[in-house]
Amino acid sequence: MEKCAIPIELTKDARGFVENKDAAIDGGNVAGVARKELEKRSSQPVSSSENYLDVPEKEKRKRLKDE
Repeated sequence: MEKCAIPIELTKDARGFVENKDAAIDGGNVAGVARKELEKRSSQPVSSSENYLDVPEKEKRKRLKDE
């Protein structure tokens, strides 16, 4: 989602919380449409129990750093 929001933020010259929040929402909408279109065209879900992460990447990195 962040990859979709950044160009929107830059194009709108978003400054401040509200403008960046709106850009993030727009980016999320773009990402959602892209995911649905990919699932439709590939006839496969993007997110499944096989590629679901039990532990988020952020938590994994924190654990590795603490070791």
